[in-house]
Amino acid sequence: MDKNTLSHDSELLTEIAVAYYQDEITQEEIARKFGISRIKVGRLLKRAREEGIVEINVRYHPVFSTRLEQQLQSRFPHLQRALIALDSPDGDDQRRQVAALVSAHLAQSLKDNAIVAVGQGRNVAAVADYPGQVPTRNCLFISGIGGTHRPGDAINADHISRRLAKKFGGISETLYAPAYVENRALRDAFMQNGTIKETLDRARKADIALVGIGDMNENSYMVKLGWFTPHEIIDASVNQGVTGDVAGYDFFNAQGQHVDTVMNDRVIGLSIEELRKIPCVIAIAAENTKAMAILGALRTGAIDIIATTAQNIRTILSMSQ
Repeated sequence: MDKNTLSHDSELLTEIAVAYYQDEITQEEIARKFGISRIKVGRLLKRAREEGIVEINVRYHPVFSTRLEQQLQSRFPHLQRALIALDSPDGDDQRRQVAALVSAHLAQSLKDNAIVAVGQGRNVAAVADYPGQVPTRNCLFISGIGGTHRPGDAINADHISRRLAKKFGGISETLYAPAYVENRALRDAFMQNGTIKETLDRARKADIALVGIGDMNENSYMVKLGWFTPHEIIDASVNQGVTGDVAGYDFFNAQGQHVDTVMNDRVIGLSIEELRKIPCVIAIAAENTKAMAILGALRTGAIDIIATTAQNIRTILSMSQ
């Protein structure tokens, strides 16, 4: 096909697309105008979409999001809010959209002198890194879990706490401990340290907790950190029924019940039982692979606000019928 033919085809597709999508002329009228069949008009409009001449963006009306939120709250009466982002095929864009909702919620709800316990992970980090002006709040952002080794620096709870404090004009407090230790005896020794105990005691009294929801994936962050081997992740998922975790280590099944794993008594941080006592726990999961993990997390009763996607909410509503 020569360039003139290609150019003519492109012009025809554009003209038909403008007539249909912009001028709102019916396909029947377009067929008469161009002397072609109604079926061919439909095929040309499809080609216009496939070749990028037409881009269709579906945006959720606030009423639609409100309806989804109300449906979710009817299934989980303890849930205060559902922050529902637009669906996006791009993972990074999806994470930014969910982070934008959480950032806006914090900007609106944070009070002076509030204490915010901060978890780890990419979704929590995205909230700290989301750009835009927010009001200055004299808040304390405090690590709710210890630190990890170098590859996890940017999504360590401590680093996130510092960025949140800078963003909102507050201060941050470090939990001077590793997130993960080799055995219970070592964890008990750390927990007896005065500095660590005082920091965790303040985190337990937080007004808000900001945490991520994880799923059981052999390529997960926990595997990369060496907390689990791929085999242990598969074993926990297949043989023990684990569907996810809250805050990076407290594991549960689809019914929201605690499941023992190799991580038991090895993590220095707030447990799910301690999160339950915090007035507002905001859990974030932007990935559309996490619907089952979110469902289990909601069933634990520890989550007060869920921030996720419309697709995840629809899937959860379907699964929880």
